[in-house]
Amino acid sequence: MSEMGFMGKLLDGVEVEWTALRELTLPTNNIRWRDVKRTYRYIDLTSVSIETKEIIETSEITSSNAPSRAQRLVKKNDVIFATTRPTQQRYCLIDDKYDGEVASTGYCVLRAKENEVLPKWILYWVSSTDFKIYLEENQSGSAYPAISDAKVRDFKVPIPCSKNQKKSLEIQGEIVRILDTFTSLTAELTAELTAELTARKKQYNYYRDQLLSFKKGDVEWKALGEIGKFIRGKRFTKADYVEDGIGVIHYGEIYTRYGVFTTHALSQVRNDMAKSLRYAEPRDVVITDVGETVEDVGKAVAWLGDEKVAIHDHCYAFRHSMNPKFVSYCMQTASFIAEKAKYVARTKVNTLLINGFAKIAIPVPYPNDLEKSLAEQARIVAILDKFDALTNSISEGLPREIALRQKQYEYYRDLLLSFPKSEEIVD
Repeated sequence: MSEMGFMGKLLDGVEVEWTALRELTLPTNNIRWRDVKRTYRYIDLTSVSIETKEIIETSEITSSNAPSRAQRLVKKNDVIFATTRPTQQRYCLIDDKYDGEVASTGYCVLRAKENEVLPKWILYWVSSTDFKIYLEENQSGSAYPAISDAKVRDFKVPIPCSKNQKKSLEIQGEIVRILDTFTSLTAELTAELTAELTARKKQYNYYRDQLLSFKKGDVEWKALGEIGKFIRGKRFTKADYVEDGIGVIHYGEIYTRYGVFTTHALSQVRNDMAKSLRYAEPRDVVITDVGETVEDVGKAVAWLGDEKVAIHDHCYAFRHSMNPKFVSYCMQTASFIAEKAKYVARTKVNTLLINGFAKIAIPVPYPNDLEKSLAEQARIVAILDKFDALTNSISEGLPREIALRQKQYEYYRDLLLSFPKSEEIVD
């Protein structure tokens, strides 16, 4: 027999049959609203926590106000999985509290056949790396890639000792028990680290705001329009993205993927677009002019790359002679955000009014001595960089520790689910 990995040795020759989920699950029913009068709790696509895989909030609906997508009737021990890419990390096991309630049609409902497979066996396979790879290979659509319920049900999972249901369920149950324990321990550790991170962020934000308040010392508060100028970007779309091309900063990335500063662009567009684009120069601060929240609008990232970077038309490059990180840190403070809110047009999409934004003042230490001013800015930036790394960096500090614990969990989970494929077993 060939080397079969951890699970192959654990099973010690027990036969494994890979079976499609459709053969292991039962049909489910949709609700007939015209036949019911009671109030239901609605599990929509944001009801399930990505972090805890539990339902954290629902709304109450009746036949008179139910959204068109509120159709799936769910039962205790159903596994629900969100099939659209932005929400595909949302899946959970339905517990007693939501037995008989209604879920969005955006979920695939997997109801285990009682004597063939454990509901949590399905749940853990839906969370596995193998399933994530399967999703990437079988989803369709460009703006919002999704996988059909039929394709989800085509996914094959291993059933150990399939011809002996009792033994099969015992083996599944033992592996589920180990995974439950490991999941619980990981969640407990992650919760502790997250609480520590939250406390450190509050401490950091307070210290940053105090450090940049300049209640004492030689400082002058100057409007952004006096310090520099704003250059608006030019439009590009997701259809223009390529693997290797011109580095670009999209406005949405500034409040989702970038921190206070960056040296590398996370996206690229076609090289033949070079002349149609507009660029931020090294040391510019790139600012968004739209966002879902007031805090997102006007969010800033200092561009510290060696070359210019193209920016989206919902971005402005703020060109100035100050320390770019210092400017970006100033734009994160509570006082700056409060001032910024005065210049946000709250329409369907929150939009920054740049003429007003240019009136917001930031502190300039030692305004009459450029060399001394830049040295003081650099000193403050060095202090804030250390705090920022501890609270926000994905390469060091607490966020890195949380990410490592999650990777460790995923590694051992996949190891426990590494059943040999039929072609791996050799007599």
